[in-house]
Amino acid sequence: MNPEINQLIEISRFYGINKEYVIAGGGNTSFKDDHTIWIKASGEPLAELTEEGLVALSREMLHEISHKSYPDDPVAREEEVKNDLFRCITDPLKRKRPSVETSLHELIRYKFVVHLHPALINGLLCSRNAKNLTHQFFGEKVLFIQYTDPGYTLFKKLESEIKLYREKVSNDPQIIFLENHGSFVSANSTEEVRKIYEQIVQTIAGQIQPLPEINPLPYNPVLHNVLPGIRMLLSEVSPKIIRFRHNSFIASYYQNQQEFHKISLPLTPDMIVYCKTRYIYINQSSSAERINESFRQQLPRFINEYGYLPKVIIIKNMGVFAIDDSTASAETVLDVFEDLIKIVYYSSMFGGTKYLTPDQSAFIDQWEVENYRRKIRQPEKHENSMNSKIAVVTGGARGFGAGIAEALYNLNLNIVVADLDEEAGNEFVSGLTLKKSSNKALFVRTDVSDPASVRNLIVRTVSEFGGLDIMVSNAGVLKAGGLDEMEPDVFSDTTDVNYNGYFYCAKYAAEIMKLQNREKPDYYTDIIQINSKSGLRGSNRNFAYAGAKFGGIGLTQSFALELAPFRIKVNSICPGNFYEGPLWSDPKNGLFVQYLRTGKVPGAKTIEEVRQYYENQVPMKRGCRLRDIMKALLYIIDQEYETGQAVPVTGGQVMLG
Repeated sequence: MNPEINQLIEISRFYGINKEYVIAGGGNTSFKDDHTIWIKASGEPLAELTEEGLVALSREMLHEISHKSYPDDPVAREEEVKNDLFRCITDPLKRKRPSVETSLHELIRYKFVVHLHPALINGLLCSRNAKNLTHQFFGEKVLFIQYTDPGYTLFKKLESEIKLYREKVSNDPQIIFLENHGSFVSANSTEEVRKIYEQIVQTIAGQIQPLPEINPLPYNPVLHNVLPGIRMLLSEVSPKIIRFRHNSFIASYYQNQQEFHKISLPLTPDMIVYCKTRYIYINQSSSAERINESFRQQLPRFINEYGYLPKVIIIKNMGVFAIDDSTASAETVLDVFEDLIKIVYYSSMFGGTKYLTPDQSAFIDQWEVENYRRKIRQPEKHENSMNSKIAVVTGGARGFGAGIAEALYNLNLNIVVADLDEEAGNEFVSGLTLKKSSNKALFVRTDVSDPASVRNLIVRTVSEFGGLDIMVSNAGVLKAGGLDEMEPDVFSDTTDVNYNGYFYCAKYAAEIMKLQNREKPDYYTDIIQINSKSGLRGSNRNFAYAGAKFGGIGLTQSFALELAPFRIKVNSICPGNFYEGPLWSDPKNGLFVQYLRTGKVPGAKTIEEVRQYYENQVPMKRGCRLRDIMKALLYIIDQEYETGQAVPVTGGQVMLG
């Protein structure tokens, strides 16, 4: 790799991972030699930039854009400029879009250009006195550009201003400040770029009070009865995700309408791209009922006035809530909006905040370039109806549960893994999240035999994602033994997990699903019990397990009747023996080992003979596998007509008459 390209990537990542400089993957960087400029492609995050994320363009061809005449109509003009930029790409097979700011980077004669949006610098640039204060703090070292619509218009404005600067100073500006936008720093080495940014930050920080200490504030349990309804009201086509943020800094801006007004309008293009231009404020927060009623009243007026659904909601004493299509994108909305609050705080010390005008905001919101960037930063759309849904899987750290959780996560669902084994659960979730994804998986230690623990599981799920779509009650224990061997406490423990645990899961999941149905009556949700073939017929010397599973099917049928009016489908899946799982195949305590040791299989001398004995009882000559379970589970979720069913997945070992 060209050493300068390597330096460009290093400095891009250096600033990209620091939210004080870059939010939502924004900003731009470039390097140029005599003939070529390499610039970050549109939509590529700085924090993860690689050589593949750069676009190389001919500088000679870029110069032609400066001299070409374009239409006055902004839409037609920007389309022509975009096409001309594509023609400048040196490798036409590379399907990366050059940044719209490419021509700006080309104007500057220094080798390296780093364009960022630091909150501290934008606190100055989004203030009412930005121009005068910039001159006061930095003198002629900085070229200040008053706000100009981005794209070709900004390019021509900057072109003329740089020419004037050169005539006056006999050099290019190393620092360019764009009002209500961000900063450009240029130099012939990345080390010098870093030093200049450090000097800028130190100079501005020396003029103001730093941010107050930011302390996290708790999730208010009232929200448990609020977020599911809001989520459904904002889920027009596919289900949305709600992420919340609550801290002492945010709290200083939600106390009343006057304080909210300070953070109620966008300041920079990024804020419009990710948060839109208007936000809902709910002052009535004493109860779930009052919050819900206030939101129901405000939402139609908001849509009628602005023509879109809100992405940001501020609830007094509760925090800031972001609504988007995925967990990752909702988290980005929170980051950008908190950045807005920081900029408002800083700008208040520079004479007050200067917001973007409605016309300026409308240009950004409707600009094809920003819509493209917004689209690129959105997660890949999956062609499945469950994309971004929210699922809980109990007993999800191992066996069938882990397999189900992983399969759903790979289908782009948000997964809550619930299990008693904290070490195994955290390790499993860590493995899932190694792959970059727009969805999220988390572990919640849960004892399904304890109703308080199950309720906490559901509360955590709602606080993380805003609702619940699928409850998979999978946790179970198997304690075999005949009447002479089974102790009452073992029988009770088995029943607590396998039978009572299912009841607790259904009870607390249904509460959330009903709230969602109240706001969107045609929305279907699912409670699915992973039962067993032992729930379909008796099991010799295994009555504690079989009895609980038989009872589970009775619960499924009864829950289904009760919850059908709320579009909550309740079904059981009854798998055959999962011979590959630890219950059977664990080399120390698996059932194959136990049955060999106790002589349960007459004449068997090896584990393989024991396994063969049980597989021969199955017409399909093998045990149940995860893919068999998943086909049944996905069918249950997809269909909208069956409820109260016990679906056998036994390879024909159990046939229903």
